[in-house]
Amino acid sequence: MGVSTVTAARIYQGQLDGQTGEENSLFFETLPYQGMAKTYNTNQQTPDSAGTMTAIMTGMKSKAGVISVSQNITRGDCSNIIGNTLTTALEHAEEIGMSTGIVSTARLTHATPAATYAHVSDRNYEADSHAAKFTNISACKDIASQLIDLKDRYGNGLEVALGGGRKNFIPQGRGTNLENGSNGVRLDGRDLTAEWLKDYPNSAYVWNLDGFNAVDTETTDHLLGLFNTSHMEYEVDRTSDRAREPSLEMMTEKAIKILAKNRKGFFLQVEAGRIDHAHHEGNAQRALLDAIALSNAVQRAYEMTDPNETLIIVTADHSHVFTIAGYPTRGNPILGKVVNNDSAGNSEGIAALAKDGLPYTTLGYANGRGFIGLEVNSKHKPNIASRADLTHINTEDKSFHQEALIPLGAETHGAEDVAVYASGPGASLFQGTIEQHVIFHIMNKAGRLSLRSDLPAVR
Repeated sequence: MGVSTVTAARIYQGQLDGQTGEENSLFFETLPYQGMAKTYNTNQQTPDSAGTMTAIMTGMKSKAGVISVSQNITRGDCSNIIGNTLTTALEHAEEIGMSTGIVSTARLTHATPAATYAHVSDRNYEADSHAAKFTNISACKDIASQLIDLKDRYGNGLEVALGGGRKNFIPQGRGTNLENGSNGVRLDGRDLTAEWLKDYPNSAYVWNLDGFNAVDTETTDHLLGLFNTSHMEYEVDRTSDRAREPSLEMMTEKAIKILAKNRKGFFLQVEAGRIDHAHHEGNAQRALLDAIALSNAVQRAYEMTDPNETLIIVTADHSHVFTIAGYPTRGNPILGKVVNNDSAGNSEGIAALAKDGLPYTTLGYANGRGFIGLEVNSKHKPNIASRADLTHINTEDKSFHQEALIPLGAETHGAEDVAVYASGPGASLFQGTIEQHVIFHIMNKAGRLSLRSDLPAVR
């Protein structure tokens, strides 16, 4: 959710509401404090989510691909994980008696949510069946089992975990007709969903919208929800698919109702993880609708909490090579083709044409799958192939993939700084440009997460 994503989502939300769009603001843009965060990993200029979320959660930058361990780790090798694990903000919160939760539209074992509770030398060790890919794996535990076993390490474990990734929690061979869905991938025979119910009093496990809606937050103290075998649906598909999954806003509200029962306070991480996935696919509409869904979730969280007592931070762990370009007239559909103004400053009313005589869109990607391709002539020199003719193509369709400059199997992350928006205790510390790991230290200070309990909170 880089700045270009925020801008485009702001415009798109406004246009969906019947405005021209540019004047609109996403809810989190109205929070009183803003800053910028640098996103590089210790070994990469353009980062990945494992390393960036490790920085946010632990206060220390680390390598790409590793989860809440130091940069001394060799990716994929667990031999020296002992002594190189980094305590996370969520684990600190558990240690001092706060309630904790994670919510994501991605798999709960995916890099960003995993970095709040797991420690592993490779982000891809989501279930024990993935072990063959790594070295000295016996020293590591798979990410899904670390979610369930957090109670053995810190506090009484997670109170709320809502998202996707069901396959990593249930055994291989689980029948497809059983109520909690398709076959799992675990080889150790553990049914982690059953362990959740056994280990926690007043607990619930749900796997669909009906079960989710039936949860009584007054009587439920530990809630696990796994709503998809892998990632949850994109927002546009969730709403058009008879709503078999809860929205990010619904999950956020349910989580807060459970967590807020604890007088010692709570820590909650909420991720709109599929913004990232849609960008990797070069599919702007799905990315923007999921960004709007995040804004709605942030607004609900703000409304349910006291801004004098609750620090809310909204940021991205990295950006994407997503662009807003051309000179479209004011109010031009953000997903549409560029329509220029004439010399008098008024809309020309027809799509502008590039030098190849073809129309083009406002939104695009610097690389990815939307590249048409290259032709190689007899002298082995590339000639630029013709772009697709978008004249009669609906670029506002949910399945349209924007054009890309460089052909890659998937669009990549971007390396530029990302915005941080904040309100509540400690929020005033988000000013200027900061290192990404400073976010942890502000949370730590504001919530007294790893400090003496008798010290006053930041105000």
